[in-house]
Amino acid sequence: MHRVRQPSALPAVGTLLNEAGYVRLKELYPHSLLADAVREELASERSTGPREAAQRLAAVEERLRDWTAPRLRRVINGTGVVLHTNLGRAPLSRSAAAAVAEVAASYSNVELDLESGRRGDRHLLVADLLRRLTGAEAALTVNNNAAAITLALAALGRGREVIVSRGQQVEIGGSFRMPDVMRLSGARMVEVGTTNRTRAADYEAALTPRTGALLHVHTSNYRVSGFTESASLAELAELARGRGVLLIDDLGSGALEPIADEPTVAESLRWSDVVTFSGDKLLGGPQAGIALGRTEPIRKMARHPLARAVRIDKMTMAALEATLRERLLGKRSPVAQMLAASLPELRRRAAFAMVKLLERGVACRLLEAESAVGGGSLPEHGLATVVLAIDGPASRLAAALRRGDPPVLARIEADLCCVDFRTLLRGEDEALIDAVEVAVGSLRR
Repeated sequence: MHRVRQPSALPAVGTLLNEAGYVRLKELYPHSLLADAVREELASERSTGPREAAQRLAAVEERLRDWTAPRLRRVINGTGVVLHTNLGRAPLSRSAAAAVAEVAASYSNVELDLESGRRGDRHLLVADLLRRLTGAEAALTVNNNAAAITLALAALGRGREVIVSRGQQVEIGGSFRMPDVMRLSGARMVEVGTTNRTRAADYEAALTPRTGALLHVHTSNYRVSGFTESASLAELAELARGRGVLLIDDLGSGALEPIADEPTVAESLRWSDVVTFSGDKLLGGPQAGIALGRTEPIRKMARHPLARAVRIDKMTMAALEATLRERLLGKRSPVAQMLAASLPELRRRAAFAMVKLLERGVACRLLEAESAVGGGSLPEHGLATVVLAIDGPASRLAAALRRGDPPVLARIEADLCCVDFRTLLRGEDEALIDAVEVAVGSLRR
């Protein structure tokens, strides 16, 4: 009769911590963290069986590296989507990033009036810049556009009816739906018209003494075409002013200059009492919600209790101020540079990378394709571009690039793993070339 071989006894945590390899790890990690890693490893070995001493030490070290590795990492965007929501939308300019670093590492006058020495108002730090850039009477900044429109409805429409077209009942990322926002704000939504056709007369017929505002929502992340009709801002403004109610325009992307068929901030301000849009889309700044408009409604928004809950922090304020200041000086943001990049320029950069990779034994070629603005902006406006197509199994190559250091996000085009040079930042070309070589090499092993 054969006896069942019992697994050898596992060492005690204290015994391991005194061994030379673990003493070395104590120099890199706190004692408590190292002890936790050892305990987890021993618990795992009780289920799977004991490891060799060297394997156990390597497993503990790998656990510690994984626990302490950064989760938020810089990535190279080769997708061709300029305002990629999953990748943080607009990358900041160097001066905006430097402003964030300086303010984050020190004290700042975020709510201090340096002239009087008294408490200040953080919203005033960028209000002048916004007014000068847009011509608005007043300005307010919060942490994103969803917060801006929620605050506007809560401060200006709570307990009142707010009329909106059925064709503008939008949903953005994360299941953020306009009807839900209305409900949370305390305003009562009144829908008018149909999905594809809403006239000014539909709004007029819905007006009652309980109406507080008309809400116009720019459908920035999709387009309805064909048999459609919608009331213009000019028509809504005439109607709102004639009946003494407000006109709120959720502009979304926030184009300061004309681009394709996107409405501009100036056009919206001409007719609306309050205009809201994102700071990290076409403006090219940090995540923020910007509310512009007439003095009195903006003042009511700033004084509403919700305004404190959605205010921006000092680092966002620093990045936004630097972005606006550059805009005032006529400098282009990284987003503006990407959108304006010409085909010859993109082809030159992609061809340089192709030659370098061919020299390193990586088979690749150039293809013409289309980039996208992204971030819920200009959904039907493609941008002609040049991509670097890498020969090999497309999905596996894309996965290898994504797991690299730095990670590279590519896209599949014509069953090939491709990198779009429109969304590569200046100075990233060499890092991309190295990353592609490493990724292809990993699949050959």
